[in-house]
Amino acid sequence: MARRGENIYKRKDGRWEGRLLIQKGKYQYIYAKSYKEVKEKMRSLQDVEKISTERPFQQTESSAELLEAWLEGGISLQVKPSTYESYYRCMHKHILPFFYQDTDKVITKESVLRFIKVIREDASLAESSKKKILSIFKISLKEILKAVPNSASILELIKLPKLEIKEVQVFSLKEERLLEAAAFRYEDKRALGIILCFCTGIRLGELCALKWSDIDMDAGMMSISKTVSRTKNFEDEKSLTKLLVGTPKSRNSMRKIPLPTFLIKLVEQNKLYPKNENCYVLSGTDIPIDPRSFQKLYKKILTDTGIQDRKFHAIRHTFATRALELGVDIKTISEILGHSNVSITLNIYAHSLIEHKKAAIEKFNSMHIETDEFSKFAV
Repeated sequence: MARRGENIYKRKDGRWEGRLLIQKGKYQYIYAKSYKEVKEKMRSLQDVEKISTERPFQQTESSAELLEAWLEGGISLQVKPSTYESYYRCMHKHILPFFYQDTDKVITKESVLRFIKVIREDASLAESSKKKILSIFKISLKEILKAVPNSASILELIKLPKLEIKEVQVFSLKEERLLEAAAFRYEDKRALGIILCFCTGIRLGELCALKWSDIDMDAGMMSISKTVSRTKNFEDEKSLTKLLVGTPKSRNSMRKIPLPTFLIKLVEQNKLYPKNENCYVLSGTDIPIDPRSFQKLYKKILTDTGIQDRKFHAIRHTFATRALELGVDIKTISEILGHSNVSITLNIYAHSLIEHKKAAIEKFNSMHIETDEFSKFAV
């Protein structure tokens, strides 16, 4: 329920959500673990907005200083820590070094075009990295130049490269069976998490954040509401990184996944820590396992079984591919994976869908039995 006179609500997942009007009809959403924390974040953001609207834009600071101020200002309150870390790395590695050395100290069409040219012509960068850098650059400029008349003409210069859709890596059915058997027999019972991912398609961070209370044995359902990630620690210089338990990638990533009967039995028979339902499944404590630690366990099992090395995310792709092969519709697969819309699923699994469509069309053969009546149409 919302607090009286405030756009602050407690969500079903236990988090608090604040809604702040920043433009006519446009809201900024802020999330935190408590009402007080949301209130403080909203107040800080309101202060930033007030300064930017009361003072007309005059570029007395250099382009680099404006970009750095944007990074260190309100944006850190508006996005998830993992997203902010991505902004931070791109800014300090690619964007700020260019603008600190650029001859134009103010933001102009020419300086923006020069930066775009440098990024696009950098052979050491993958196309996905170029798109990420230019996207963050555009987001920052949109905020910095929002009070500048005709700033849209500058933003229009930043065209994001279209990425070629690559065929995803998947395990063959034989490899999947080998890997599942190895995980089942492995002395470290945490390896059973690999089987869980093959059967549900959950991400590595979601697996590490899974608690026993998230698995309803009677209903045969598993709730995904958290994810674990290791991010840069901006608060403590002594510790470079920290383990963070946060919300999943998007709202759609918070979902319930039905579990097959055989998996429920497997979970019940191999429950590592039955005494405390609030323990994390993989650690057995109130502290989750580091995704990097589970990644090492996964890589070791791959090596032991002689299976070609693939990223852990290949398990998620394998789940989706197997589901298509079994005739599961794309909408259902999309919801189980937690994609924000079906088009994402369609784009990722375009190759698998072609095979799925071929198999579907082949079913028409059973409708037509060759007869003399048909043969007269043969040329």
